[in-house]
Parts: sequence; C-alpha cells; structure tokens
Amino acid sequence: MNFVGQSVKRVDGVRKATGYTKYADDIKMSKMLYAKAKRSPLAHARIVSIDTSKAEALSGVKAIITGQDVKTKVGLYLEDKTFLAVDKVRYVGEAVAAVAAETEAIAEEACDLIEVEYEELPGVFSIKDAIAPDASLVHEELGDYKHGSIFFPEAGTNIANHYKIRKGDIDKGFAEADFVFENEYYVPQIQHSPIETHCTIAQAEPDGKINVWAGCQSPYAVRKALAAALHLPLHKVRVVSPQVGGGFGGKAGTTLEGIVIPLAQRCLGRPVKMTYTREEEFIASFVRQGLLGKMKTGVNKEGKIVAQEIVYYWDGGAYTEYGVNIARSGGYSSVGPYDVPNVKADSICVYTNHPVGGPYRGFGMSEIHFCIEQNMDAIAAEMGMDPAEFRKLNCLKDGGHNVTGQEVHNVGLVDCIDAVTKDMNWDQKVSLEIKDGKIRGKGISLAFKAPSMPNNVPSSSIIRFNEDGTAHLSVTAMDIGQGSDTALVQIASEVLQLPPERILMTTGDTENTPYEWQTVASRITYCAGNAVYRAAEDAKNQFIELAAEGLGVSPEELELKDGAVVSKTDSSKKMPFDQLSMGLTMPDGSGIHGPIIGRGAFIPPEVKDTDPETGQGEKPTAFWTYGAQVSEVEIDVETGHITVPATAAAFNVGKVINPQLCEAQIEGGIVQGIGSILWEEMVLDHGVVKNPSYVDYKIPTAFDIPEMKITMVEIEEPTGPFGARGVAEPAMVACAPSVANAVFDALEVRVETMPLTKERILNAVKQSKKVQELLKK
Repeated sequence: MNFVGQSVKRVDGVRKATGYTKYADDIKMSKMLYAKAKRSPLAHARIVSIDTSKAEALSGVKAIITGQDVKTKVGLYLEDKTFLAVDKVRYVGEAVAAVAAETEAIAEEACDLIEVEYEELPGVFSIKDAIAPDASLVHEELGDYKHGSIFFPEAGTNIANHYKIRKGDIDKGFAEADFVFENEYYVPQIQHSPIETHCTIAQAEPDGKINVWAGCQSPYAVRKALAAALHLPLHKVRVVSPQVGGGFGGKAGTTLEGIVIPLAQRCLGRPVKMTYTREEEFIASFVRQGLLGKMKTGVNKEGKIVAQEIVYYWDGGAYTEYGVNIARSGGYSSVGPYDVPNVKADSICVYTNHPVGGPYRGFGMSEIHFCIEQNMDAIAAEMGMDPAEFRKLNCLKDGGHNVTGQEVHNVGLVDCIDAVTKDMNWDQKVSLEIKDGKIRGKGISLAFKAPSMPNNVPSSSIIRFNEDGTAHLSVTAMDIGQGSDTALVQIASEVLQLPPERILMTTGDTENTPYEWQTVASRITYCAGNAVYRAAEDAKNQFIELAAEGLGVSPEELELKDGAVVSKTDSSKKMPFDQLSMGLTMPDGSGIHGPIIGRGAFIPPEVKDTDPETGQGEKPTAFWTYGAQVSEVEIDVETGHITVPATAAAFNVGKVINPQLCEAQIEGGIVQGIGSILWEEMVLDHGVVKNPSYVDYKIPTAFDIPEMKITMVEIEEPTGPFGARGVAEPAMVACAPSVANAVFDALEVRVETMPLTKERILNAVKQSKKVQELLKK
C-alpha cells in the first residue's frame, strides 16, 4: 500500500503547531454577551424559591433564566437531566440560574445577587447508601423517565440501570471448583482534565434558528439533545465544533449548551458565550464514575477458571443519562478477556448526590480491569502460578467464547502477552532486594474493549473534487487530538491513489458536513473510516466509468495511479483527475456526468441486542480490541514514593493505518493510565469536591513518562477499513492494573483501592513481611 500503513505527517500538524487553529473560546464576535451560572452549594435540596430581582436591576445584565424556563428532560440513553435544576438540586455545583451580561464580571456579580432558598434533603454519598433499602431517592420519578430498550432502571430505587449476565450454570461451576477466591476493589471518581475547558457560544436568529459553536466531540448528538430540550426542529439548530482541545469523553454529551441557548433566545441577535473555569470543569462537567467491584472466582486444580460471580456497582452521580451505558459495557465485558464457562454478573448503576458521571476514555473498562486484573493476579499468587502463564491458560483465543456467549476470532492475546513479557524480560525478577532504599517489581495485565454504542449507529462521508483534481473530504468525526483527520485522509488516499496533501479535510458542522453519530468509543477509524472508504470507492468508480468512456476501453482495464485513471496494460492511456473531476468533455464539445462527488455510509454489520435476562447474544459489539501490558515500578520504602521507570504494551490493532499515530495513541493512553493509578482522585466530602484545581489534583507531567516499548500486533478485523480496529481507549485500560500488580510483586501486599497514594503505599510497606525481612538484612 502507498498511504495506509505509512507514518504520514498529521494533516492538521502545521496549523496546530503554529497556533493558527481556533478553538471555541478563541472566537470573538461583535456585541458578544457573557454568561455565568448560579450554582447550588448543597448536594440534595428542594428549591423553595429563587429571587432574581436584585440581579435583574444590575446595569449590564441582559437576561436571566432559571430551571422553570427550560424544564424538558434530556439524555442520550436515559432522559433524566435538565440543563438547570428544576424544583430540586441533586449535586453541589448544579446550575440553578444563569445570567447573560455585557461582561463576565457583571454576569458573575449578578449571580451573587440571585437569592435561592433551599430545603435540604438527606444526601446519598456512597454506593452502599444508594442501595440501602431506606435510601433517600435522588430521582423519585425514575419510573416515568424515557430510556432505551437496552437499559433497565428500577422505579422506586436509586438503580438507574441493572445489566445482567447469566452464562452457563453458576452453581454447577462452583461445585466443580477446587478453590474459591473472593476479592473486592474500589475505583474513585476522576476528572478528564482536557487542556481546553468547556466553552459554548450561542446566537439566535430572527426566524428562530439557533447557531451554536462549541468544542464538542459529537455535534450531531448535541444538536439532537438541544433540539429536543428546546422543542425545535433539527434543521433550526446548527452546531459547529471548531476544534476540540482534548475530550476523553467529557465533551461527548451536552453540558453548558442548554444553558447558553435560552439566554441567547432572550437576547436576539447577540451571541452569548459561556466558558467554564477549571473549577467548574471539576464540579459541573462529566467525571469518570466511581466503581465498587466484588468478585468470587472458582478455579480447578489445573488453574482453569470454571465459575465467576461478579457485582459491579457504579457511582453514577446525580444524573446517569450517559452513565447507564457504562454499566451496560461493564456487564457485557464483566470477566474481561477470559473464557469462563459459568458466569453470573450484575452491573448496576446507581444515583448518588455526587458530580455527574459520564464517559471517560475506556468507557468503564479501565475501572473494571483494575478489579479483574488484580483478581487474576491474586488468584495466580494463591495458586503458585506465574501470572503471565495463568493468563495465557485462561484468556480468550480464536474459537473461544466471551461472557456474552459470542464466539471470538482474530484475538491475538497470546501474541500480545508474548510481546510484552519478552520486551520487559519477564523471567528476570527485580523484586529480590532493596537498593538505595528502593524496591522494584513487575506486573502484568491484559485488556480488551469493544466500542460501546447502540447497534445501529451510522456514519457518513462525502468527498468532492475540485477542477484541478484536488479533493475535499467531509465527515463529522472530530479530531480531538487522536489524529483521526490524518487516518481518514490516508484511507481516502489509498482508495483513490491521491496523495494526502491533495485532500483537505472539513468537519464539525451539522449544516455542512455529513452525519456522524459520535466521536467516542474508539470507533472513528472503524466506523467513519468505513464511510470514507465507501465514499472514496464511489468516487473511484465514477472516475473509472468516465475515463472508460473517454479512452474507449472497458472499466475493467483501468486503475487509479498518481491522481489519474490509467490503463493496466498500456500506461500511455491515461486521464488525470483534473480532466474528469468536473465531468467528461466529449469530442463534439458536449459534456456528460458533471462534478465527481463520492458518497459513503456505514452501520456496523450484524450487531444485535443481547437477551435482557441473560445478556447472551451472537454479536453484541462491532469488534473487540485486545492487548497486554507489563509495567515495572520502583518504590521508596521510606517515603512511599512510587515511579514507573519502564513499561511495555502490545495491542492487536488490526491493520495499522498510521504507525506513528497509533504508537502515540498507545503512549498517551499509558501516560493517562499512570495518572489514574498514581495520583488522580476527586476527594468528595458529602458531595463537595475538595480538590477542584491542579494545586490539589495532580496529573502526570513530562517528568513522569516512563520508557515505553510498544508492539502493534496486526491481525486484521474483517469488517474494518483495510482491516483496522480502534485502539485509542484500550491503550489506557491495562496500565493501572499492571502498575498495581507490580506493586504487589514488590511488596507482596495488595492495594485494592485507587490511586496508589504515598499513604497507601506506606501502609502496604508496613504490612509487607517481605520488605521488613529485606530491611533486616
């Protein structure tokens, strides 16, 4: 291949490196107004009254709204959310009113003048509180909410979704087990931490049309939610996403857009902008959901897992309109990449009075793999087996069956295990001594992930040719830093045999670029890539048909080469694209066909619902991505300080479209994974985020990046474009448990709660008989 499989330079690289790229907050408009929100100081309370009279009297204030002005509930999967609190607040920081004013300072002052009287209600501040029989209800009207058929909320409780897996015979499985192990793990909420905080500008036109500029991952999904909330037809709402300065799932749904638009409608013609502060990013946007995982595992004497019973409780926060799908993903992935014949798994998303849970890179997989992979390691240790060999024995292989009963193929997990154990010299123990006050350890983890999305989500693409044979490729897949623009251009280039520099990507405008469901779930290279492939094929066929007419040969004799249609047998017979892109001029001077426009559309094939009672099904997801990672840690036994000096990761990514970008995605996932396992945790006290800034909430810096060895196993996915799969999110999934397992290797004490803070590590050091004995020596 000439373009696919090559490390083509990023098509957006020069614009971003030179600062020319514009993000939503860079946009300046004439007569711009600025918006701020009045936020609740309480986690759970009835709103008795809201008095806006003092704010309305402030000079420079142009509009004020409360929840009573926008009462329609919205939600991608479960319609439980309003953009401003109506009647009661459910988390600290929830917006109860909003102001548009001439300046940000005036808007902020006006918010301070709004008086809200609350009647405080008992709060729900833990998973155990949420599932208690007498728990205070976060959503009393849950039974009336609209939701997708694949979600199962339980009216009269705090359970927003209960997804079940029932595979084989769990009682028979445990009866056959020679050993039974029970473990429990906890993962806290963390923040996405994009460089660009949320920002939206809205402008209302006299005919009722709304224009929105927002740094959002999913312009069409945002448009649909906004149109529903505001009772507008879709063609009256235009959403433009200029660029996205990091998303990681946090910009996949709607947040502040539904606040800004009603303000703009009250200030006709004047654009209204709202930009979150970093503190608002912590308290008022999506966070990664918390998770409590309980695991019971039956194993026979040969080391084969014969039964597993799992309960995942997800802390979905105050609204779970997006989070219910994370619980679903956790359910159909519940035992991880292992072939377990008898499984009972329950994945339960509960409401609490915590910040709103939502999609985060890996979509539930990083959380459950922290449980799954530590559990696997703990069992291997109890059984006296090598952790890598124990995984090889039990992992999914071609012809095996995952927890949904789906028969899997093109897995490549053993190849991944072999690659990372070789790269990290797995057989060489490093945990046998304390040197300069530090001890080392190695840990392994496997990972798998499927794109978590409804079965029938579509993608589309259009490629238009110019008079000189160059082209515009249009999609609404958003390049949020992962390099999708480049990968999609490479796919079009390969089909059309047209160099990437002769194709310009346009994206992110619901009025001018074609439909894309969402930029989430590591699905863009696969889904949008297939749509681009088909659009390019459509254009290619048009070129060939026209050239065949012009050259007087059959279409079967022609191929594309170097931006031209060329005879396979006689290279002198050729027609460059610029002679065909506007149609073919006939010998008599007449013309036929007109401009070349390729059209492509795609829906993942044969993806079907699982049984609602058992979770069993032939193909619940479009594809799976598999991988493995080995990490080495170094622990200071006096301070508890922990570093990750080296790591190796291997993923079966199918056909690699761009090796450099693919490697960068995996490296980025590893770095983000290191942040989640070593430092990141939203400290919550009765619903109050105690560390909503980077002073107290730490993320990795360049100094924390380990030596990384990356292997890409290329076993092609038959339904992917050129055989490609997604890898962006899976790259993060294996990191945290590999580090946690390395800590166990070093200390022989398991830390079952994220993150591995110095305090937790020091406690483990104190409990470590191994360390104490080594220190005596």
